[in-house]
Amino acid sequence: MGRINLLDKHVAELIAAGEVVERPSSVIKELVENSIDAGATAVTVEIKNGGTTFMRVTDNGCGIMREDIKIAFLRHATSKVKVENDLDSIATLGFRGEALASISAVSRLELITKSSDESVGTRYVIAGGEEVSFDDAGCPDGTTFIIRDLFYNIPARMKFLKTDVGEGNAVSNVIDKIALSHPEVSITYIKDSKQMLKTAGDGKLLSAIYSVYGRDFASGLIPVDYELNGVSVKGYLSKPQNARPNRNMQNFFINGRFVKSRTAMAAVEEACKGSVMVGKFASCVLNISIAFEAVDVNVHPSKIEVRFVNERPVFDAVYHAVKSALHNGDTRKNAVLSQNNLTPKVNPFELAQKVFRERDKDNKVVTDTIKPTVSRETIKPAVDPFSLLDEPIEVKEDKPVSFVSKVSDSSNPLDIYSNTVIYNSNATKDLDSNNQDVNTVETTASFTEQKVQSAPEISKAEGNKSLKKEEVSIGEQEQIQIDEIKPLIEQNTDTFRYIGEAFKTYIIIEKNEKELILIDKHAAHERIIYERLKAEKGSGYSQILLEPIAVTLNKIDYNSVINNTDVFLEAGFEVEDFGNGMILVRSAPQYLENEDIEQTVIEMSGYLTENKTDIRTEQMDWIYHNVSCRAAIKAGNISTDRELIDIARRLENDDSLRYCPHGRPLCIVLSKYEIEKQFGRV
Repeated sequence: MGRINLLDKHVAELIAAGEVVERPSSVIKELVENSIDAGATAVTVEIKNGGTTFMRVTDNGCGIMREDIKIAFLRHATSKVKVENDLDSIATLGFRGEALASISAVSRLELITKSSDESVGTRYVIAGGEEVSFDDAGCPDGTTFIIRDLFYNIPARMKFLKTDVGEGNAVSNVIDKIALSHPEVSITYIKDSKQMLKTAGDGKLLSAIYSVYGRDFASGLIPVDYELNGVSVKGYLSKPQNARPNRNMQNFFINGRFVKSRTAMAAVEEACKGSVMVGKFASCVLNISIAFEAVDVNVHPSKIEVRFVNERPVFDAVYHAVKSALHNGDTRKNAVLSQNNLTPKVNPFELAQKVFRERDKDNKVVTDTIKPTVSRETIKPAVDPFSLLDEPIEVKEDKPVSFVSKVSDSSNPLDIYSNTVIYNSNATKDLDSNNQDVNTVETTASFTEQKVQSAPEISKAEGNKSLKKEEVSIGEQEQIQIDEIKPLIEQNTDTFRYIGEAFKTYIIIEKNEKELILIDKHAAHERIIYERLKAEKGSGYSQILLEPIAVTLNKIDYNSVINNTDVFLEAGFEVEDFGNGMILVRSAPQYLENEDIEQTVIEMSGYLTENKTDIRTEQMDWIYHNVSCRAAIKAGNISTDRELIDIARRLENDDSLRYCPHGRPLCIVLSKYEIEKQFGRV
């Protein structure tokens, strides 16, 4: 071990700067927070090249006295803490006195400031921690910081910076948080000579949210205002139907300071149970006010995390605040029609009317318009409406057409059910009711159990032929059934027999007369799509949208999308930078519904944000998982026999398909021996 040496002042300052200044966004955060602490009502932030070459922060605060300027750039010099007890009740955003010293140590800094008590301002220039000039300057009341060439004297730190776009979006994210935490301050943000943000500074949080996230996001919020045990929670929460697939739009502020709080996050999610769909998360902008001595903000160099003396009051306050907001903001009303409110004297025509209400922008009813849903001639007012319940109803049943040919011109490569033959199970009942031969009935019914590998080619002319039900006899219907199904029977094998579907989810297959196989149709279809996407890398599945879809993201996720447009394009999404945290989706995989496109893009952006390492295979693999899951048929949906048989046959032909992309088994096998054992046959 070498001798212990006292570090040089310059080296010590560089080490200290590394704790406070990580990137341009760190500089902007410290300077804007100082402006707010100085009582500014308007702050202008301007950056160029992501902030690496130029940053300027101008405010109309109290300014810095001339005699205090040089002292302000010394370490641990602050106007916000004087004695030890002040650390127990910190009410300002900054307090350590390290920001200016750290920033000036790694950049070329210029300060122009003037207080209201002075007749002339001061210009102070410092580079790499060393004073360059100290002169008079003409300027208005307030302070302006100009930062140039960040990390110019530490090349090793500079190489760890992201691209200009990435660093610029990080600065944008910081500005968004500050604008939301202090709506009483007008924030103007200029990036590369283009104004990106301007808040009204009117003290209304909703105005700040509108400026930061846009109209669509702001219109889907409900107010939150609650106080419990000395903890106040105010702000806005997204409606349950506007929940997002990740937590990236959850914003928490403790006494006006943006923080990452697991306590508040857990409280919001617990309160949303039963209101928000599983796997979705409510967005929010919540300002939590608590006694200053009950929270410790001095636990993280960048003050992004806090520690509570007692977390329980905070959790309870946030939980009940969100719960109350969801209850009061739920406008969904259950229309209950009670028979006690109806009497036989009521005109039945009045019961068949519908009220159409027009509402203004505040959701208040302006006019009520009554519009009949049926004509008066169809109802006899003299008839007692409840007496109709006792009268038998005669239903005339048409003769069924057992098979309907459907021809699809879909060019979708994933459409595995292009030509579908639908079997009408009522044909058996018709044959039985007409005393047909029992053997014929059994043969017809067994057709539903047969396996079809691919439907026979049906010409469009034949597919367009319509059979008039009243002109087809029962015998002709039976002959049509046999002629249509015969070529399908010839393609079956002795090892595979389709039985049916259970619970609209599980396909039942008999194999080799020795095993019964239950297949999860969603998991199986998901795996099939996933394998195709993976094999062909998503190429050829994209379609141009008639109207581009705008997706609002926070600046971090927005940056992830902009930096990975090639990844999205490979997955079938053509995304375009729309500016200020929004992207336009111009094309998407054709097997995704329009309402799923936005959610899919949000999930992708969140995943790319969480995985900092640029490992293309892992990114694309997750994207294929997500897309295939959304594109696959869902459990509980009604599926045709042809669809289910085709899925089962694909699994039979590929022994490698045993699990879905998420690891769940595709099927389970019950042997004939196990079943007979349960019935006591062996």
